[in-house]
Amino acid sequence: MKKFISKTVGLLLIIITLCSCHSSERVLSWKENFNGKELNNKIWSKIPRGKSDWNKYMTSFDSCYDIRHGKLILKGIRNYSQTNDTAHYLTGGVFTKNKKTFGVGRIEVRAKLGSSTGAWPAIWMLPENAKWPIGGEIDIMERLNYDKIAYQTVHSYYIEVLKNYDNPKHGSKSSIKPNKYNVYAVEIHPDSLVFFINDKRTFVYPRIPEAEAKKQFVFTDQPFYILIDMQLGGSWVGKVNPEELPVQMQIDWVKYYSFKKR
Repeated sequence: MKKFISKTVGLLLIIITLCSCHSSERVLSWKENFNGKELNNKIWSKIPRGKSDWNKYMTSFDSCYDIRHGKLILKGIRNYSQTNDTAHYLTGGVFTKNKKTFGVGRIEVRAKLGSSTGAWPAIWMLPENAKWPIGGEIDIMERLNYDKIAYQTVHSYYIEVLKNYDNPKHGSKSSIKPNKYNVYAVEIHPDSLVFFINDKRTFVYPRIPEAEAKKQFVFTDQPFYILIDMQLGGSWVGKVNPEELPVQMQIDWVKYYSFKKR
């Protein structure tokens, strides 16, 4: 009975959050237009190679990066020329780690995603000073292969280790316009994360008061940085078809809005 009541309370909180509006207005605090000829290294860094599925092909190789006509272009390619690199594929990705962070407010990214078998473009956020999954993870957008949907997901210790996947629901998938520009966004509030695609609210992850002791909502405990990357392959997306490469994602702009109380 207690378990049933707890889930019912969680569901009611989600409904309340979905139906309510936060009493604040958005104020544009920062915008990246990618209008220069090079990446602004005061804000952005290229993501280094790692051992996880998402970063195992990351590289600083120039062929995976371009800035053209006010767009940042991140590519996934076959490794033909980097003889000192044994990776079969090379991918480009950028983040603002140790340079620019974001707190309560709204992050928006306008991007066009290329398609191929094994393509896994992502726009997401990680905490500046906490290990995964304790500090949380906010996936603003992930798209697989040729999908006509994007995934928006929340991760944390409460979800991944304590296995609370549905109390409350920790993710959703929503339609996008394939091969066209879409605007992906998340609002970070003290009581919730609210996700959007093309200004349509798609998903809400609320704070549950009775789960405070289990660190259910850690997304305002510290600032987060943003990652944008053209990933390839892995256990979730599946194998890469090298014949369909190169593949790329184009980022038009990134915006951050702070909230001003009305």
